[in-house]
Amino acid sequence: MSEVNTEQTEAVPASDQATTESVTVDQAAPPASAPAKATTAKPAAKVAAEEPKKAPVKAKEEKAVKTAKAKPAAEKPAAEKPAAAAAKEVESVKSTRKTPLKTKNYEKALGKLQVELVKLQEWIKFKKLKVVVLFEGRDAAGKGGTIKRITESLSPRVTRVAALPAPTDRETGQWYFQRYVQHLPAGGEMVLFDRSWYNRAGVERVMGFCTDEEYREFLRSCPEFERMLVRSGIILIKYWFSVSNEEQERRFQKRIFHPEKHWKLSPMDLQSRARWVEYSRAKDNMFAHTDIKQAPWYVVDGDDKKRARLNVITHLLNMIDYEDLTPEPIVLPPRQEEIGYVRPPMSDQTFIPEVY
Repeated sequence: MSEVNTEQTEAVPASDQATTESVTVDQAAPPASAPAKATTAKPAAKVAAEEPKKAPVKAKEEKAVKTAKAKPAAEKPAAEKPAAAAAKEVESVKSTRKTPLKTKNYEKALGKLQVELVKLQEWIKFKKLKVVVLFEGRDAAGKGGTIKRITESLSPRVTRVAALPAPTDRETGQWYFQRYVQHLPAGGEMVLFDRSWYNRAGVERVMGFCTDEEYREFLRSCPEFERMLVRSGIILIKYWFSVSNEEQERRFQKRIFHPEKHWKLSPMDLQSRARWVEYSRAKDNMFAHTDIKQAPWYVVDGDDKKRARLNVITHLLNMIDYEDLTPEPIVLPPRQEEIGYVRPPMSDQTFIPEVY
């Protein structure tokens, strides 16, 4: 990556080259008023007499020079056309985006989807399915918020979240995938990985936490590892959350100024912001090697958090064929009568202070 960056910095735009050449030519060109042949010295009286005649000529030359210098300035808009076109393209993209969802409509749609998630959970449990969902992407792209909305109505005994910390010294000496294998689901479980084994293709690659050989080996072995998971009966679904440069900066600024969000802003997050292009290259290379037919990547536009959450949940529900196993209406049994039971005094128990 560093070699690519070096080549890019050494490249000089064509417009800059043209400007440099024009400046060099202007300096090397002889004055227009210089005589072609050397002449003998003239008397002082004649020189003084010719001074008024030369003044208009000099004025004309200075005016011509000023006009020549003003021409590049007039031609600047033509050179700036690509930048203006790019800005107009960005505005057109923004104008095509849908308006933000109203909170009322969002919560109504989310409630319906969460009911369907409960049905999916019961089907997974009934059919002993093994489901793995990977959440990868840019920092502050909305992975954590989406995972929360998926799990908040589900049973933690069936749906688990695996968010692994940095590897220990012992784990760094293991087979790379070993620390992730122990978190894979058994029959009747679904595991959501909040970042996964793709750390090696992203943060470890960019930050230099792995060697080049370890990185190349990961790109070779990861597709085979995932094919093996699929052959074993695991349903593997991979989501990549994308976010624009402007939206990521806005969310980072919000985390800085909100104390309850400080924990979301780690040193690695700041480095991901500083090394935006390097992470982009790493993601492109990762997709080129691991976007396989058995386990393709599904990209999520994370600029609008509410829409992204609803879209991911809808897509997840469509990825698994499930049936409604809602039981018959439940009837509560009558409460047991208190025959011979005497409750101990409430003063014998320790209650928490009633602050509110």
